Amino acid sequence: MKRSEINAIMRECIDFLDQYKFKLPPFGFWSPEDWSQKGAECAGIVEQQLGWDITDFGSGNFDKVGLFLFTIRNGVLTSKDPNEKVYAEKIMIVKDEQITPIHFHYNKMEDIINRGGGVLVIQLWNSDKDQKLADTDVVVYIDSVRTEVKAAGTIELQPGESVCLPPFLYHKFWGKKGCGTILVGEVSKVNDDQIDNHFYEEVGRFPDIEEDEKPLYLLYNDFGTYYKHAFIPK
Repeated sequence: MKRSEINAIMRECIDFLDQYKFKLPPFGFWSPEDWSQKGAECAGIVEQQLGWDITDFGSGNFDKVGLFLFTIRNGVLTSKDPNEKVYAEKIMIVKDEQITPIHFHYNKMEDIINRGGGVLVIQLWNSDKDQKLADTDVVVYIDSVRTEVKAAGTIELQPGESVCLPPFLYHKFWGKKGCGTILVGEVSKVNDDQIDNHFYEEVGRFPDIEEDEKPLYLLYNDFGTYYKHAFIPK
């Protein structure tokens, strides 16, 4: 992805969030220059992988296969600190027919929430012992109501609805055609996108960036370039 495209997506997403009066935390608007001057007091933002996350999954076409995410709060999956957060929260934006590819999480249980806008379609499969797509029926809970679908079946979340997805449950999601862009929330166990995602087919979880202009704001995987006071997950 070009940096200019990422910057344009950031501006577009800020405008969309403003429509719903959803405000990002102040660190989301720190410039690269701001980050270069921050000290060790900001290490938690980096270690918890907070902030902007924009990806086209290596597709080269963000509007077709891509996702905007912003991690608002999180813990550190590998931490032994008993006071470390055990939960995470993200806000996401899913466009009409924009696909997030098939994947599951090894550790993370998550609630996916339609916060407003269009209709979110989620396709579901159990995983088998070889981490392939199983042909067994899938059981999930939509707002705590038991719901069963066939393998590769779909559920649709209307605004206000949510579904709980446990670890090792394959899922793919997109915005229902003709229904408009969706504001999507995620509340989950601690999130670590470096090690906890398993995609059924090989994708580029984080984009290779062509630096055709200066970053507007930093993606969380940009922190290592501008901020030197914290351990950067690999």
